[in-house]
Amino acid sequence: MSRLFSGTPFDRPPTCDRCGKLESECSCPVLVAEKTYLDPKTQTARLKVEKRPKGKVVTCVSGLDANQNDLDGLAAKLKAKCGTGGTVKENVIEIQGDHLNKVSEALKLLGYQIKRL
Repeated sequence: MSRLFSGTPFDRPPTCDRCGKLESECSCPVLVAEKTYLDPKTQTARLKVEKRPKGKVVTCVSGLDANQNDLDGLAAKLKAKCGTGGTVKENVIEIQGDHLNKVSEALKLLGYQIKRL
């Protein structure tokens, strides 16, 4: 177990970054950064199946803006629907395997427009 020495920032009570008062005495309003997302109905997801160099096949979902969408959350939903793994790389959702029909159906249910490449 480590021991904190006198004079470290951990033995002083926490203060507010905006007003400098103790957090227990601070009356600053709480800032909540709300992230706004685009409506799925106004977006078109581009779907394609790609073959990787070692023979692996992935279903790719592209064309969705990463700043206006929760790509990680959407990828999790698609992976659960397909029962497989996947990732998000460079604003492209990659689902392991050829799941073009399942991904297409899932995105349509969420309200996205689909374009197969």
